[in-house]
Amino acid sequence: MTYKKQPDYYYRLAREKSWVARSIFKLEEIDKKTKLIKPADFILDLGASPGSWMQYTLSRIGNRGRVVGIDLVPPSIKLPSNATFIVANIFEISPEEIINKTEIREFDVVLSDLAPKTTGIKFADQENSYLLFLRSFEISKNLLKQGGNFAGKLFFSQHHNEAEKILRLHFSEVKTIHPRATRKESSEIFLVGKNFLKTIYK
Repeated sequence: MTYKKQPDYYYRLAREKSWVARSIFKLEEIDKKTKLIKPADFILDLGASPGSWMQYTLSRIGNRGRVVGIDLVPPSIKLPSNATFIVANIFEISPEEIINKTEIREFDVVLSDLAPKTTGIKFADQENSYLLFLRSFEISKNLLKQGGNFAGKLFFSQHHNEAEKILRLHFSEVKTIHPRATRKESSEIFLVGKNFLKTIYK
């Protein structure tokens, strides 16, 4: 016999507020703790479907900002004129293609809620999560503005220290956050880099 999970507090709250997914509260907490997003920011959202992070960022940036989402599956929300969605595999789309499709050369913030399809094999899932994290940072490295911000998801593992070390080479401030809205059974954490040091690449 299988038992259906009961909706939790954040799921019910998301429904009440008409957010498409409970994951919005993770980004909200990260943003409040780190001042990640500002009005009029241009934001790239990797792993954006079903669209809750796009909903949140659109509510923060106002009409002068832009949000670009990328995922394998289109979002389940209607997008306003200052939002664009690209259906693509994150490992197959290049930074140059993102620029060509959006006419945006640099972003103020890059967000990644990318997660692998879990196999139930802990080590394999952790490795795949780390590969997604590295890919999201590689894209960020090419598209972030000087002084820009990054937040990326990672399944906690032996790679955590290595991931932090990589970010510390490229951002003036790095934090690891475990949002309250994360499900109890989940090992996901978020690494946040503030103030991108773009001059390294010039």
